[in-house]
This record gives sequence, C-alpha cells and structure tokens, in this order.
Amino acid sequence: MIKKISILVLVFICMQGVSQKLNSSPYSSLGIGDLVSERSVEEMSMGGVSTSGGDIFNFNLNNPASFSSLIFTTFTIAGENRAYSFKDVTNNDNSSNAFLSYVAIGIPIGPKGGFAFGLQPKSTTGYSIGNFISDGNNEPLETTLYEGNGGLNQVFLGGGYEIFKGFSLGIEGKYVFGNIENSIVNQKKDVQLATKYTSKSEIGGFTLEGGAIYHKKLKKNLFLNFGVKIGFESNLDSDGSEYLYSVNVGAVETPRDTILSKQTKGSYKTPLSTSLGFSMGKTNKWSAGIDYSFRDAIKQSGSLNDFNPNLAYQNASTVAVGGYFIPRYNSISSYWERVIYRWGFNVEQTGMMVNGQGGANKFTPIDKLGISFGVGLPVGAQLSRLNLGFEFGKRGTTDNGLVEEKFFNFRLGLTLSNKWFKPRRIN
Repeated sequence: MIKKISILVLVFICMQGVSQKLNSSPYSSLGIGDLVSERSVEEMSMGGVSTSGGDIFNFNLNNPASFSSLIFTTFTIAGENRAYSFKDVTNNDNSSNAFLSYVAIGIPIGPKGGFAFGLQPKSTTGYSIGNFISDGNNEPLETTLYEGNGGLNQVFLGGGYEIFKGFSLGIEGKYVFGNIENSIVNQKKDVQLATKYTSKSEIGGFTLEGGAIYHKKLKKNLFLNFGVKIGFESNLDSDGSEYLYSVNVGAVETPRDTILSKQTKGSYKTPLSTSLGFSMGKTNKWSAGIDYSFRDAIKQSGSLNDFNPNLAYQNASTVAVGGYFIPRYNSISSYWERVIYRWGFNVEQTGMMVNGQGGANKFTPIDKLGISFGVGLPVGAQLSRLNLGFEFGKRGTTDNGLVEEKFFNFRLGLTLSNKWFKPRRIN
C-alpha cells in the first residue's frame, strides 16, 4: 500500500506542476482569492453535507469530531477540474483549470479515538481581464489589463475522541500560507510607455476549529446523527509591496522609471462561524442530511482592502442537502450493487458584495447555487474506493456591470483504507 501511495502522490504533484493557473474566475481577484471548499469529494458529491459526521464509506474532512470513528488507517487524495462559462451584458467567454484538491491521512487510536493530517488549498487566484475604450470609429483609445495569480494553502492536524457512547468531540488546527500577486497595465493611444501597478502579498496565519457529533442508534439499523462545528475567529496577516512604474510593452516587457515603491501590510479577519448538521439513515444502506452554516461579515484592512475598493462583505450563509444510497454493500454477485450513489445541492450567500459600476451604494451580493452527484467505485477487497463527483452551478449576476459565472466541476478522489497496525501473533 505504501508503494501505491507514493506513486499517487508523485502523479498528483506532477499534475500540480504543469497546471500553472489554479483558477480562471474573475471573482478570484477579490480578497484573498476564490475560497476552496474544505470538504472531500464524497462530501461535495452530496452537496457539501458533512457536519453530522461520516462513516466507513465517507472520509470526513469537515468536522474533526468524526476522526473518533476511524476504524482503518485511511489515505485519501483528490484532484479537481473546473470548466467555466462567463457572460456579462455584452460578452461571453470560457475557461478551465485543474488542481490538487487535498491529500490527507487518518489514523485510528484505539476504539474511541483517531487523528488526521494533510494539505489542501485555502484559496486560489488566477484571472486575466481586459478593458478597452474606443472612439466613435472603433479605434482603441485606452487599454487596461488586469491579471492575478497565486493562492493560499493550509496544512492541518486534528483529532477526535468519543467522550461517552455516541458522543464525540474534536479539534483541528491549521496553518495557512501563500502569496498573491495582482497587476494592472494601462496603455493609452499615442503614449509610448504604459503604466504598470503591481501588488505582491505574502499571507499567513493560524486557524482553529472545534466540533461535536452525537450518533443515536434506532431500531432496524436506523440511526440519527447531530453535528456542530465552530470555526473560531482568526486573523491572517499580509506583508507585501506595491510598485508603480512605466513600462515598454512589447514581446518582452521592459520596466523604465519607478514612480512608487513601498512596503504594505494588511489583515483578513474571519469572525466566528457555525455549522449545524442533521442526518438520518440505515447502516450500510442509505443516508440523507441537511447542513446549515453561517457567520458574520469578514473584515479586511490595509493593503488587502486598498486593492479592492469596490468589494464589501456582509453576513454569509449556506444551506446544503444531500445523501447517498448503496444497493447492497456486501454483494458478491454484482459489482454495481456495491457502488455508492451520491446526490445533493446547496444554496450559498457568499458574503461578498461587489460594486461593478463604481457608483455610490451599488454593491450587489454574489450568491451561488450548485447541484451535485457522484459515485464511489469499490477498489480491491478492502473498503478502498475511487470517488467521482460532478457539480453544476452558477455564481454572480450580470446586474450592475458584473459577470455571471456558470461552472462544471469534475472531482476525482481515491480513498485507500486498510489495517496498517496489526498486533503480531505469536505461535
């Protein structure tokens, strides 16, 4: 199994290396970038339902209290491909990108505890937007190009323990790190040199989450799960620099006179967030649940706020509904009866508001809707599975000069479960 893991890690690292841009959405230019879901392929295939815990078929990355129910040592890795379709009131465009979603290992500690650690992206930035001003004869008068790249990653370590029968608590810490670079190039007609503004930021900090899950067994293998996760208030600090200079734009960009050069500082403060979850089902057969998450408005300051004067934050919330079904998990005669079939949808108020027109009091909320489904294909004789997830949805609006984004996400994950630590038998 160690050999299999090593090969998979190498493959995904290579994929990450050739995929230079992790995002193509214009909304990734806002704040610290486009936030990436911290849930597994299995959970996202069910609309994001995960707060009330996982089981032997779904490795839970959302609620650390679920680590107490680990039975096997579990290795999981996943990648994602995003395809976008953009439109505003006059134009349409398409784009796509691929990236590594996460790599994690969960290890049981006795019958009541377990822990997990891993690496996953926190946010991604990657956009290229052109703005052109022409005269009455459609001759270009001014061209402005907005570009950005980078993003944040996070390493996490969490543990969970069953305090008493059916009730588990968990805690998870994360270290966030990364850098973001944004630039604006402006070229006017009959002016030899263009003007370029560049902002570079290194961002880092710690976050902490706690969770609880209550599992109640009913008659005829039915169960009820209740879960809660608290994301404690956190602060990410930004240190960087700003440059403004003239530049000769051609086959090779040649900087000329420096107009501005200064060091910058900023912060990204996330308030307390809460997720509540409920699910019910039949053991080894089916499960259906609902999650509700909410938090107050994010606060930005310093350089992070200066680069996005047309961005504001409000309270955010998400409702997710989903579940899974297994025809017959231990079927010998039919492979497809052992396949897990997942479904779900979610509605999200992202908390972002954008002033696309630049006028007073024209901030428009950026909301999101997603519909998802997926399958878990058995691999080998153990509980290992190849998980495929698909999500359709849209975000944003064409109102107020903004962009409506339609997306199709394909997720591919592999979960390998096995007994790594077996007691040695003495004959």
